[in-house]
Amino acid sequence: MRRLLLLLLKAVVSVALLYVSLRSVDLAAVGARLARLESGWIALALVLLAIQVALVAVRWRAIAAVCGAPVGLGAATQITFIAMFFNQVLPSTVGGDAARIWLLARKGGGWASATYSVLIDRIAGVSTLALFVLACLPWTLTLIGDPLARSVPVLIGIGAVAGALAFLAIGAAPRALMDRFLLTRHLAESARMALRLCRAWRTAALVIACSFAVHALTVTVAWCCMKAVAAPVGFAAVLVLLPPVLLIATVPISIAGWGVRESSMMVAFAYAGLAQSDGLTLSVLFGAVSFVIGIVGGIVWIASGLKVRPPEQMADEAVARHG
Repeated sequence: MRRLLLLLLKAVVSVALLYVSLRSVDLAAVGARLARLESGWIALALVLLAIQVALVAVRWRAIAAVCGAPVGLGAATQITFIAMFFNQVLPSTVGGDAARIWLLARKGGGWASATYSVLIDRIAGVSTLALFVLACLPWTLTLIGDPLARSVPVLIGIGAVAGALAFLAIGAAPRALMDRFLLTRHLAESARMALRLCRAWRTAALVIACSFAVHALTVTVAWCCMKAVAAPVGFAAVLVLLPPVLLIATVPISIAGWGVRESSMMVAFAYAGLAQSDGLTLSVLFGAVSFVIGIVGGIVWIASGLKVRPPEQMADEAVARHG
């Protein structure tokens, strides 16, 4: 019951934020943009998102191998597509990550190794996105004039990178200290796996390259969405504004980031001197094409015949197995 109430609360947050976003923007302008929708650009965005899923699978497969849960590229791609479906129908990315853990463990990867691989993969994705944000700061500070708004991407980027470094530092902590409790023991072990990954420089280079390619494709997909509605928003503006918004949207307080992404994008566009209606249009179209890829993942799931339990059941079974 508690988990159901939490899910309902996140749904309420999504609806409330969407309602506020729709009330504070010129819906006629949004409708005018969408009326000019060019399917060719949307089709290109979908193809790029499919390529992005494949790159995520390559990255995760490399990480899983270091964690002692080897998986074939075909299976990793299949599971990653299925995870995209659960990302769209469950809170934030928690559902997709739980599905990856469950399916990899059921394929013989082991519960602990599967969990470590997904956790490290998530941290790798978020930390490289933060580096993306920091690398774009010279352009961000030029585009945004408000001092308070300028500080937001700086704090978000530095905070995410600091979090990743703190995670690695846990792996270097004494075993006697970290292995006293179940949670700290598994957290420390996953951090040790991450340190092992960092020392395997070829694998680490592959993970970093895939991560930056994934984020570059994300920006390109968003730019395609802008081109699809002939919005006067260039690639540079999308490059600067989108990554911080995506970092904010990873906070699991809504369903698939809906509401959080839209309101954040509108605020970012306003501070950059761009039309809020275009920010809302971009966010809605980006969410829509992501949802389509999620539907493809759902079809892959049904065709595969694989069974995925609810996230809470997956977590309970994992805890039961590892005490």
